Amino acid sequence: MNGVHSNRLLAAAFSVAFAGSTVAFAATPNDQLVIGTSLAQVLSLDPQQGTEVKTQEILANTYDRLVFADQTDGNKVKSQLAESWQVDDKGITFKLKDAKFSSGNPVTSKDVLFSIVRLMKLDQSAATNYKTAGYTAANIESLVSAPDDKTFRIELTDKVIPEALLYRLAMGVSSVVDSVEVEKHVKNNDYGNEWLRTNTAGSGPYVLRRWTPNDIVLLEANDAYRDGKPTMRRIVMRHVPESQAARLMLERGDIDIANALTAADVKTFETKAGFVIDQVKTGGYYVLAMNAGAEPLSKPGVREAIAYGIDYKGIANTILGSYGRVRNVPVPEDWAGAIPNPDWSFQPEKAKKLLADAGYPNGFTVTLKTISQTPRVDMATAIQANLADIGIKVNIQQGNGADIVAAHRARNFDLLIPQTGSFMPTALGSLDNFASNPNNSKEANNAGNFVWRSAWDIPELNALREKANSERDDAKRLELVKQIQEKFIELKPAVLPMFERFEPIVLTSRLKGYSGHPWSLTRIEGVTKSDAK
Repeated sequence: MNGVHSNRLLAAAFSVAFAGSTVAFAATPNDQLVIGTSLAQVLSLDPQQGTEVKTQEILANTYDRLVFADQTDGNKVKSQLAESWQVDDKGITFKLKDAKFSSGNPVTSKDVLFSIVRLMKLDQSAATNYKTAGYTAANIESLVSAPDDKTFRIELTDKVIPEALLYRLAMGVSSVVDSVEVEKHVKNNDYGNEWLRTNTAGSGPYVLRRWTPNDIVLLEANDAYRDGKPTMRRIVMRHVPESQAARLMLERGDIDIANALTAADVKTFETKAGFVIDQVKTGGYYVLAMNAGAEPLSKPGVREAIAYGIDYKGIANTILGSYGRVRNVPVPEDWAGAIPNPDWSFQPEKAKKLLADAGYPNGFTVTLKTISQTPRVDMATAIQANLADIGIKVNIQQGNGADIVAAHRARNFDLLIPQTGSFMPTALGSLDNFASNPNNSKEANNAGNFVWRSAWDIPELNALREKANSERDDAKRLELVKQIQEKFIELKPAVLPMFERFEPIVLTSRLKGYSGHPWSLTRIEGVTKSDAK
């Protein structure tokens, strides 16, 4: 009887996963969570490589980290694999819990050390937040140690305070991988990257069973998980980039969660019985990146003209809705240390004068690149119309995640709409993407650095950021945070924050215990689902 029941549930899961959107289905099974989303940016499942938002959702459930930021408790840092930790003047020492990887191998401090060293040795964009804290591929092995199987230690550099290091260790890129398993798959000194791009080797509550790019991700419960078997036996993530299709699927019970809806479709659920909207505050931004490595965008006056040539309020009201709010300073307005917004707003005449003063009285033509994803496509169209009013002709080029991200990292763009997050819930966490660029040279090839991608050279701003990151006195650090924001505005940024970014998630009210994480590290193991009504 149990085998028959199991087979029926399996059949139901795959019916949900592969059936066409024109057919009606029964409600999803109580032990399976089905998410309608966009998988366009899922490029690699290697936790020391993949940084995209949807990738983090997968990694959060297949890997553990030493610690995590608890979104249900003010984003406080709490233990995950670490039983406890001790901070001293020179570093942090962790004691590990008893845990096993999905392979059956025990989790040891050597695995933690291996994972952090691997992150820095791979030297990809995932390592950026550690680099800004003074950790490098060259020095990392001298700064981490594993005195015994249950003890891991990491030394502080002169560029990071303990709180900021703990938040870095809570990031998805700090996931602990099974070193024994990964080393079996190393090819050509790639640290197992080729294998880990499409496989998982973690100790999290779920294991990867299938990933078909731009189609489906299937996770199965890890029966040997240290905190007990997860309540959801299976997680199915379906690629449903069309908002209307996802809305209809959610309404009729084909999926439990939709997290790639347009603002208009999210709004339809505000008064609809049986659904809940979880608006997640990310601490990040929707940004207009400008390539300052070439004219005309190398000129501060041109960048300032663009800042005055965008109708932020209009875009927020008609397009963004629950996805964000106007904010041109890279610290959320309700965070400690935030300064007031500058007067950037849609002022076409002022923008035209700035263009003329910069030597472009007749404007110019540029290409705006964007990922084909809500709400960025509609934002691009609105910006195109706005800038046309000040004499700048914008051609829009849409693409998938791989194309647009690659162009951004290669400095191969004029204008581009990326999004940022904040690796910790503080002003410095948010500012890190906007005020860090220690070496702007093309030879530095620092593609993981957000400002470097825009070729924006900011030595004074970077120095202020480094000073603030190492300042342990709270009051002095907040004063430096304010100076960074003021200098940022003064320089007419090539990475222009437009809107503070939220992630609206619509879910069936059948779900209990689901809470979206600001870094997309939402864990599912404790989520339950009631019977369909």
